[in-house]
Amino acid sequence: MARAKAKTRSRKTAAKDDAIALLKADHRQVEEWFGQFEKARDDQRKQTLATKICRALRVHTIIEEEIFYPAFLEATDDTDLHHEAEVEHNGAKALIAQIEASGPDDDYYDAKVTVLSEMIKHHVKEEEQPGGMFAEARKSKMDLESLGAQLAARKAELEDESADDDDMKPPPGGGKERVHVGRLMKGTR
Repeated sequence: MARAKAKTRSRKTAAKDDAIALLKADHRQVEEWFGQFEKARDDQRKQTLATKICRALRVHTIIEEEIFYPAFLEATDDTDLHHEAEVEHNGAKALIAQIEASGPDDDYYDAKVTVLSEMIKHHVKEEEQPGGMFAEARKSKMDLESLGAQLAARKAELEDESADDDDMKPPPGGGKERVHVGRLMKGTR
C-alpha cells in the first residue's frame, strides 16, 4: 500500500516537472488572462492583463525555441510540425511587439489582443491535439523530465530579467529617454 502511494506521488511529481506539463501550464495561464481581458472594461485592467500576457508569451516562445523545439526536431525529425510552430511564433511575436508599443488609447488595441488570443488558441490546439507536437514528443525518446528542468530554469532566468527590465521602465507619462540612456550605459560597462 505504501509503495502504491509512493508510485502515485512519484508519477504526479514527474508529470508536474515534465516539459509538456510545464508548457501546458503556461498555456492554461495565458488562456485565463485572455478570458479576463475579454471581460475587462477598465483600460488600466486591460493594460495590466495585456502586459502579463505579452510577458508570459515572450518567455514561453523563448524557452520553446531555445530548448523544446530543437530537442523535438532532433528526436522526431518532424520538420513540418517544427516549422509550422516556428512560423506561428513569429506571427505572435510581431503582434506582441505591436501590443507592447501601444496601449488602450490605441483604437486597435483590443482588436490586437483579441487576434493574438485567436492565434495562441490555434497554436495551442496544434501543439496539444492528438498527433500534434506534444503527442509526438511523448512517443519519441525525448527526456521530458530533463527538458522540463531545463525549461523551468530558463523560464525563471527570463522572468528575473523581465522583472529587472520593469525596474528600468519610466513612470507613466514620460521619462523614456532616461531609460534609453540607462540601457546604453548599462551595456557599455
